[in-house]
Amino acid sequence: MQIEVLKSWRKSERERLIAARLALEAETVEQYRHSIDMHLERSFPGLFKASVAFCWPIRNEYDSRHLAKRLREHGAVTALPVVVARGAPLVFREWHAGVQLAEGALGIPYPVGSREIQPDVVLLPMNGWDEGGYRLGYGGGFFDRTLASLAKKPLTIGISYELSRMATIEPQGWDLPLDYVVTERGVYRHDAPGLVFLGAPPAGTPSAMASPVCYAGEIDPDYFGKR
Repeated sequence: MQIEVLKSWRKSERERLIAARLALEAETVEQYRHSIDMHLERSFPGLFKASVAFCWPIRNEYDSRHLAKRLREHGAVTALPVVVARGAPLVFREWHAGVQLAEGALGIPYPVGSREIQPDVVLLPMNGWDEGGYRLGYGGGFFDRTLASLAKKPLTIGISYELSRMATIEPQGWDLPLDYVVTERGVYRHDAPGLVFLGAPPAGTPSAMASPVCYAGEIDPDYFGKR
């Protein structure tokens, strides 16, 4: 597929998938979020002692702020991506409640003045994902450039919904497959040439984080901090 044709096709697919996600009812998005939180906690116990980068949610994406808060309670360090220059790799700056935020591209907040970290794990939202473990993002290529530039590659976990699954994104040389994909259904592992579904942890499987779940953001909307 020619590059210009590919760009046009990806743009069309991106718009279609975002529209489908935006059509989800709030209750459904919340149910998916709880399921994904559970899959991540139970399937990746190392998260609670890692440096974890995540993305501020937009357009009905999975909201990882709840999980991030819970990880911090058990010793993890959490960070958000920051655009430092057009065409340059992202940097990751530590974020927790109380760190000042500024508004960036697409209205996405980023931390101001906090320390830069090198993440052990990156939780990546996806507009679409395919059977080869490739991610359809917003078209800027920021994460591909960033991951390719890091001296130590972090574990990459793509987060999305089953409705966003594609047969292929027509990956190119610059597209990097994810290590794992997690949806409301369960966990997929990249095992060349494609993804292998590992399933979901059985009901009753203990979490690596033993304290009970408490989503303070549902009680106080400003809990995670104001922009």
